[in-house]
Amino acid sequence: MDATDKRPALSAYLEVRTLSDRLVEVVRDFILSGEIPPDVPIRQDALAAQLRVSKIPLREALARLEQDGLVVSHPNRGFFVRPLSAEEAEEVYALRLQLEPEAAAYACLRANEADQDAAKRALALLDEEASAGRPNVGALNRAFHMALVQPGGRRITTDIVMRLHVMADRYVRKHLEPRGRHVRAEAEHREILDCWLARKPDKVAALVRRHLERTLEDLRAELGEGNETAAPPGGGAARKRVRRAPMSARPAMPSGRQIR
Repeated sequence: MDATDKRPALSAYLEVRTLSDRLVEVVRDFILSGEIPPDVPIRQDALAAQLRVSKIPLREALARLEQDGLVVSHPNRGFFVRPLSAEEAEEVYALRLQLEPEAAAYACLRANEADQDAAKRALALLDEEASAGRPNVGALNRAFHMALVQPGGRRITTDIVMRLHVMADRYVRKHLEPRGRHVRAEAEHREILDCWLARKPDKVAALVRRHLERTLEDLRAELGEGNETAAPPGGGAARKRVRRAPMSARPAMPSGRQIR
């Protein structure tokens, strides 16, 4: 068997197997889409009833999401969605800059035809959804970037980059909020993909690095001083806002959502 055939498919990183896994995916979607807002306690009873599951697997899912950096727990108060933070954005993108450019460059030399087709499809779908302003842009952006990294076959690197992308998802959405911002991102993605398909590793690394740096520059402006979402996770301002949040508040969720 060829060594490239042993590479795990990208879908393996998104495959859902257990109830806890399914809950992680669903609650993560709620958080990333803003349906569960920051600084409001996550009402586990209401959420478990909405999803028609018991609180035990839901609590396990929330604990896993805390490890991913999406929620934070407070003693005797439960779980809260972590607010967006300029400091967190800096850290997440610094780590992505350390890993992702070289990982994509390495992968472009090892990608087979199926990998290349998958990357093309991922970008086409991302562009379509971004142009329509649909809420799943963050997940599709992640799928495209992972399609550039996964063919390298470096499982640990791929897993770490995937986790960083999950943490970056809300920041990607924030970055794309200004009107027309997706047009620039689309052009940058297209240039990266063209070089990736042409197997030009040095150029791929340089373009991915520039793309991430420009995104971080935009986020610095959007999450700058005076922006309420810019308080660091666990910082004083964020804690004060959490204390003022009504304990009876319930996250908005689509009716009828359940885990099967």
